[in-house]
Amino acid sequence: MDRCARRLPGRGEVVVTIFWRRLRERRAALVAAGVVALLVLVALAAPLLTALEGQDPTTYHPDLIDSARGGVPVGPFGGISGEHWLGVEPQTGRDLFARLVYGARVSLGVALAATVVQVFVGVAVGVAAGFGNRWVDQVLSRATDVIIALPLMVLALALMAVVPAGFPRPVLVALVIGLVAWGNMAKIVRAQTVTLRELDHVAAARLSGWGPVRIARRELLPALAAPVITYAALLVPVNITVEAALSFLGVGVKPPTPSWGQMLTAADVWYQAAPQYLLLPAGALFVTVLALTVLGDGVRAALDPRAASRLRIGTGRKREARA
Repeated sequence: MDRCARRLPGRGEVVVTIFWRRLRERRAALVAAGVVALLVLVALAAPLLTALEGQDPTTYHPDLIDSARGGVPVGPFGGISGEHWLGVEPQTGRDLFARLVYGARVSLGVALAATVVQVFVGVAVGVAAGFGNRWVDQVLSRATDVIIALPLMVLALALMAVVPAGFPRPVLVALVIGLVAWGNMAKIVRAQTVTLRELDHVAAARLSGWGPVRIARRELLPALAAPVITYAALLVPVNITVEAALSFLGVGVKPPTPSWGQMLTAADVWYQAAPQYLLLPAGALFVTVLALTVLGDGVRAALDPRAASRLRIGTGRKREARA
């Protein structure tokens, strides 16, 4: 009889099932998730896509540039042809499609890596501050306040300027963003930890003789997963914007490595002669940030049980009004 009995779903499986059911109710979030998945697929398949086109992001094509007109691409619409699907870059003749898809790798990779650093540092500091004694809480909270008060762009510019040029720039940009902008994550985690440490199961773990590390790992971190995932989903589009801004200011990713922000920097003088050189990376940034923002908001609503209650209450009121 035991063999025929069904295995009951665990608590984690139930939570995941509820999350997916709530997320499916939000069509905008599903569309945004599809757009994000497509962008990630394009970034991962960049070598295959450029090989299919027969181009690469670093090769110069001087024969496709009209030097008499100041480096404007030869041909209509910025040199679009069967060999160059989106045309070529002014002055250099580098393939624009190849640079755009490889730039997605850099922009998305830097943003995701920076988010991982922010989550790791923010969760560690927030849990230590919320679960530690009064002195630890005071020191870490004041340090977090200082980090939040510092201007992100100014501090990032200063750090990027003093690092040797031989250090890999995408890694450097991700580390700088992550190590400078973890303050808000730490604040959120600390507030949640202060609430969780007063609950009965945490008090029972203390009375059982568990150490702080074990209590944090077994009792606090699983309960912190929802707010951390929610805020991390909203951090990714912010980090993409910061990376683009740093590259636009000339201290981010350096040529010949392609980046959407770097492409915008070089396109500011070509928007009249070759408008696609400006519109393509700007449009890619806009679509990516919008999709990630909508997806992050959908994840927040799906992980928040109060959102489902408000949705049901609002639906019930509408039905009563119709009746």
